Amino acid sequence: MRRRLAPAALLLPLALLLTACGGNATAGTGTGTDGQGSLTLEVGDQKGGSEAILRAAGELKNLDYKIKWSTFTSGPPLLEAVNAKAVDIGGVGNTPPVFAAGAGSRIKVVAAFHGTSKGDAILVPNDSKLTKAEQLKGRSVAVAQGSSANYQLVASLKEAGLSLSDVKVKYLQPADALAAFTSGKVDAWAVWDPYTSQILEGKQGRVLTTGDGVTNGLTFQVAAPSALRDKKKAAAIRDYLERLRRATAWVHDHQKEWAEVWAKDTGLPYEVALASVKRTNASRISVAVDKPLIASEQEIADAFTELKLIPHKVDFADYVDTRFNADLPPSTTPARGEKS
Repeated sequence: MRRRLAPAALLLPLALLLTACGGNATAGTGTGTDGQGSLTLEVGDQKGGSEAILRAAGELKNLDYKIKWSTFTSGPPLLEAVNAKAVDIGGVGNTPPVFAAGAGSRIKVVAAFHGTSKGDAILVPNDSKLTKAEQLKGRSVAVAQGSSANYQLVASLKEAGLSLSDVKVKYLQPADALAAFTSGKVDAWAVWDPYTSQILEGKQGRVLTTGDGVTNGLTFQVAAPSALRDKKKAAAIRDYLERLRRATAWVHDHQKEWAEVWAKDTGLPYEVALASVKRTNASRISVAVDKPLIASEQEIADAFTELKLIPHKVDFADYVDTRFNADLPPSTTPARGEKS
């Protein structure tokens, strides 16, 4: 029998949850090694991320190279490690690479996954009088600066005929934003799954609007150029990406099984994990790093440059490597569960 999700579950140590989408958290201390052989692929990961998916799907068997895992709590420090050559490859959301590019980091997006943006939401308390995004004008909104939620807020406001200057932005990391949201100190919270699922499953709020149709729903694997120049490491990266693509497909067909693993790995209540899997994780498909993807990320970069959150114009095409596209479908291919 499943235990009922109590409001106290919302007080989980949120820094340990999957936060690929952004933030200024630091690297974790969790490490481990899989496989065998003389070559070691240094992989940056996040709690409940690539390692957990690969292991659950049985894709860490028969490795003829080693994978050494390093755990981070968010995308930005992971990309700092890629830039410093401390990590060969790692997974992040759609916005950290834009900020890394703006900082001149040496990174290359080598693989992409497209999912729904239903988990990227602007939440309001249950008793809020707000019913549409247009009513956010003059209201306070919590969001993590530089995160995918930051861009989702910008895009959703634009869709509603508003700009970021029309709202009172409170730049808060998820743990602080949760406290502000549940205590009524902010009118709304722009955030991503599994935080969205935490609030909804805990009956602590409702969705005002989502990023569905306004953000690209992309997540990436990002590699160090130095690793890509090494023929043996590049071959290991190719194999690693193929395994990750198979594991991602496995999630769709084993949602309850994956939710069990994810809950155990992150400390999430099972109900929250399953809701997040159904809303977001199981929708992801492997897609090509192509021109539409570059154009979509360029829009994000340009938006943050205009807001002066990125100091200068970024040419996102300089930060991709398309050699691993193989026969993957275009990045515009609908995610699982989306209508074409």
